[in-house]
Amino acid sequence: MASSMRSLFSDHNRYVESFRRFLNSSTEHQCMQEFMDKKLPGIIARIGDRKSEIKILSIGGGAGEIDLQILSKVQIQYPGIHINNEVVEPSAEQIAKYKELVAKTSNLENIKFAWHKETSSEYQNRIIEKKEFQKWDFIHMIQMLYYVKDIPATLKFFHSLLATNAKMLIILVSGISGWDKLWKKYGSRLPQDDLCQSVCKQKGNDLITEGKKKHQMAKGVLFGNSHLGQQSS
Repeated sequence: MASSMRSLFSDHNRYVESFRRFLNSSTEHQCMQEFMDKKLPGIIARIGDRKSEIKILSIGGGAGEIDLQILSKVQIQYPGIHINNEVVEPSAEQIAKYKELVAKTSNLENIKFAWHKETSSEYQNRIIEKKEFQKWDFIHMIQMLYYVKDIPATLKFFHSLLATNAKMLIILVSGISGWDKLWKKYGSRLPQDDLCQSVCKQKGNDLITEGKKKHQMAKGVLFGNSHLGQQSS
């Protein structure tokens, strides 16, 4: 029986408001902060070795709060080095908030920002069509693979854009999280035409293992739990 529930994606304003309330009521940001403080420095330790510029690609950068934390850690690791930070984000509202945050944040003089209002799939198609391939030193996908239809193809494409010593960081909910339990128990009652997929860290690691066998893709890819701050390669 088809679900009578409407997807939040049918009302973008409601989706953004729901997500904001979720963040206010959860420990998401605290857990992310712990991850940034304890795990990220080790992850980015070599991405800028012997380079005059560090290129960072943010997929699903949202309003920029987490992105600026990442950039701050990169600045600490590589003081004075120019950073080129490009953001792929489909929401015009989120991009506007991101730009507002950048405007009122100090110590960003050595960072060049560029925003692309498109989904990861649209970005991928545009790059392939126009053959505008370039290598990136750090690509991060934080809480965004749920909105991708073909996850293996997406991971393979962005992995192909990694430069020497580069890393691709993917953060998803844990397989023991409340969301994963909710999906497993009530997934059949949720909107079946929703773009959101049930994918957790364990499933992501399984996809990488499969990709390693087929495409030698696992090198440089790291997965993390959003609520535990753990990461594995």
